[in-house]
Amino acid sequence: MLRRSLIAPLAALLIAPLAAPAQAQQAGEVAVYSARHYDTDRRLYDAFTRETGIRIRLIEGAADQLIERIRTEGANSPADVFITVDAARLARAKEAGITQPHGSATVASRIPAGLRDPQGHWFALSQRARVVMFDRQAGPPAGLARYEDLADPRFRGQICVRAANHPYNVSLAASLLAADGPEATERWARGVAQNLARPPQGGDRDQFRAIPAGQCRLAISNTYYLAAFGASESQADRELFQRIGVIFPNQAPGDRGAHVNVSGAALVRTAPNRANAVRFLDFLTTREAQEILALGNMEYPAVEGVPLHPALAAMGTFRAEAINGDQLAAHAAEALRIMQRAGWR
Repeated sequence: MLRRSLIAPLAALLIAPLAAPAQAQQAGEVAVYSARHYDTDRRLYDAFTRETGIRIRLIEGAADQLIERIRTEGANSPADVFITVDAARLARAKEAGITQPHGSATVASRIPAGLRDPQGHWFALSQRARVVMFDRQAGPPAGLARYEDLADPRFRGQICVRAANHPYNVSLAASLLAADGPEATERWARGVAQNLARPPQGGDRDQFRAIPAGQCRLAISNTYYLAAFGASESQADRELFQRIGVIFPNQAPGDRGAHVNVSGAALVRTAPNRANAVRFLDFLTTREAQEILALGNMEYPAVEGVPLHPALAAMGTFRAEAINGDQLAAHAAEALRIMQRAGWR
């Protein structure tokens, strides 16, 4: 799906049928502050309104802007639900005091514990695995089974990756910091920086596009981006998808699993429409909503048993690392300093 452009001055959009029935007019609304900007999400909102008659009032913006806006609005905030990408951002919203436990038994029964805040402040809607990609024509690289292996000198001059300060990379480094400690993470970041094929640049798509172009042998990217090529109407995109192989790191028995970035939702502490908001949060865990995310936006569902998009399924199965948003948020600043100090800019 195409990304929607960030709305520079934050804009409020009322998502509702043009001619709403009397039931919808009486059912009220839910104000959703979202840092996700996808047409797929509009389908979610429309489906919820059709089912419940509750309208979605959508305010879009960058995650940190929305967190600060809700905090500044205080008790007068119209926000009911906060949605964003990255567990560390969800944890920052919790730390800022703008969220509350949703108390939903439905959410707790459908979303695995590893994809929920232990105190119930937020839960994952969908997942994207951060993986290592390679050229199938050249074959899988020997000796690369863990994120830690990316620092091995045998991969000198072979890696393409985006800038260190992107939340995807900050969260990945924070997860290594939590697992391996600061000294090992410093060595890892220095090794990755020395193994770069070019200065970090562009987005995730640009990293695996550089592989067949001969600019690098390995790319660090999220599955979501590659899957979109597999589902593209363009033959050239589909051919690129077929050429790129995927390694899900840290899969050995006893290892922690592949790092995932999640999109998640939280109930705002001062939500004026709490009952409707909890009903919306419950809806996000239904099979209908999860299929919209999984099939429409190339993301792994948070609810077990929901079918994958064929492009994701073609990449294979994997075991994911447990999500600890508080830990990722606590380590984020140090993780970024370590990467930048190591020369990963």
